[in-house]
Amino acid sequence: MPPTTFSAVTLASALSALIALALVALAAERVGALLTRARLPLITGFLLAGVVSGPHALGLLTEDMVLRMRWVEEVALAFIAFAAGAELHFEALQSRLRSIRWITVLQTLAMLGLGISAVWLVSPRLDFMNGLDTSSRLAIALLAATVLLARSPSSAIAVINEVRASGPFTRTVLGVTVASDFVVVILFALSASLATAILQGGGLDWTMPLLVCLELLTAVVLGVGLGRLLGLGFRARLPIAAKALWVLGIGWAVFAGAHSFAHFASREVGFEIFLEPLLVCLVAGFTVSNMGPYRTEFARTIDLSGGPVYVVFFTLAGAGVALDVVRDSWQIALILAAARLLALALGTWVGGTLANEPAHQNRYSWLSYVTQAGIGLGLAREIAAEFQGWGPAFASLMIAVIVVNQLLGPPLFKAALHRSGEARLRSGQRDLRGTPRAFIFGLEGQALALARQLAGHGWRPTIVTRKDPDSRGRPDEIEIVQVEDLTPEELQRIGAQEARAFLLLNKEADALRVAEIAYQDFGTRNVIARSSDRVHWANFEELGVQIVDPNVAMVSLLDQFVRSPSAASMMLGLDKDQEMLEIELGNPDLDGVALRDISLPHDTLVVSVQRERASLVSHGYTRLQMGDVLTLVGSEESLNRIESRFAA
Repeated sequence: MPPTTFSAVTLASALSALIALALVALAAERVGALLTRARLPLITGFLLAGVVSGPHALGLLTEDMVLRMRWVEEVALAFIAFAAGAELHFEALQSRLRSIRWITVLQTLAMLGLGISAVWLVSPRLDFMNGLDTSSRLAIALLAATVLLARSPSSAIAVINEVRASGPFTRTVLGVTVASDFVVVILFALSASLATAILQGGGLDWTMPLLVCLELLTAVVLGVGLGRLLGLGFRARLPIAAKALWVLGIGWAVFAGAHSFAHFASREVGFEIFLEPLLVCLVAGFTVSNMGPYRTEFARTIDLSGGPVYVVFFTLAGAGVALDVVRDSWQIALILAAARLLALALGTWVGGTLANEPAHQNRYSWLSYVTQAGIGLGLAREIAAEFQGWGPAFASLMIAVIVVNQLLGPPLFKAALHRSGEARLRSGQRDLRGTPRAFIFGLEGQALALARQLAGHGWRPTIVTRKDPDSRGRPDEIEIVQVEDLTPEELQRIGAQEARAFLLLNKEADALRVAEIAYQDFGTRNVIARSSDRVHWANFEELGVQIVDPNVAMVSLLDQFVRSPSAASMMLGLDKDQEMLEIELGNPDLDGVALRDISLPHDTLVVSVQRERASLVSHGYTRLQMGDVLTLVGSEESLNRIESRFAA
């Protein structure tokens, strides 16, 4: 076959593989989103879609396609390693270094001991280990224990953000999780070199430990240099997409360079020198995050561009699962998962005790380290590619264990955070039917004027103050209450738990305390704060507070009057015939009904539909869901009728 024809065929095969992967990845993204409604982890859906589409099921992704996409998998692995390294912020963890060190060391020792023992005990039931000698079985058991030690910083951070956890326990867990991935990658380089020497019959000699140490040291030095190079891409004012391509391109170059250098050394020197690319990328991510001015922009790029990368990687990982191996060894996967839990419990308890952590905390803190994901799957896939004979079957077994840990991990971590007292979840939904109540914090002229206007629209406003209200100037029609302190108990005494809205016109520090109580204790969704000090805005936004800056509010209002006077008049209530109203759908009879099928008064219009903090562009075919917040424009009479119907 002529070379040009061969190139054309190769290119066509690569393009067809890419197109097939893109289509399967799109489906995997939808499957993952659907499974989150059942409280399952997102990556479980990606893995499941990959398994179903892979060569061992429907065959949408053939074995040849999966092999051709190995470079895509390596780029994604580099990205995951960059992300893991970026999560280790050294100065934020300095106060917890003693606990992080002891727990990481003891968990590692316990996992190696129990992990190797568990794999050794079940090895007679593993087909891919039949016929191997004792040294080979121990080498494979060491690789398995290394994979079992891996964690998931991204999953840990997702749970921490979900429950808004903060405190020494949370910092220790995050530090141990990220530090463990550094240890895992180093152990993997050692164990992979050892396994290669034993399984390929090369034997062991005194130069091997020296060579491995040299490889690790070189990888760390290269990682620091690569981190400096990586940071250069964030110096220029480039769009996020360009910065993401820069990160992915650097990741591809690391893996390609490591493989090329290994082949060059094998050919020229006589033995293979492999610089572990995962370790290089891990150190590079740490360098960018801790040794330069680009931490924020790097983290933002990783966060915004990570979604597609994770979908592709976990889909490919699922496609590589050998279903026959999982079917024959699912009981073994459960045994290994149980051994891992035991090792985590033992190592965390001993390490926490040596670090003088509270005794009651040491009994449950191991629940925080169960989740596995990216690095563990990456190591399993690396072994599958490196050891062609038994590697794919080994990887399938490890992926089955990782899926079990991924299902158990997040709920167990949430339970640990709750027991530690550092979780700060928003309180649940309450029944807010009846006359809507608004609590205005701060007694001043604007508060009184706002209270009168709300009362005119059918609300029951209450002004809350810590000062002694002057009875001579107190308007009779406005309820004003005095509180001794801004505590949940004191606010509950005055009925603030019944509020539909909090309006914070007091000092920023006091307003932030009230916003915390509204979030954690009362579950109040509508909280508005007047603030001109941007130092506090990040804290307010974290609590879902809407911020009104008085310095720019007037300019924005005048701008709206110039560009859209009718809308501005309606928002301010200056148009007597039209009003705006937000209604939360609470009528189960309207759940799933399209807007076009709801008979609305002719003088009303649905402006927007907000669902789970995302605004939908509403049209006639938009189907409503329970909890949707609809913004409507219409006459007062029509809006009252709609409100009674939607909230029934």
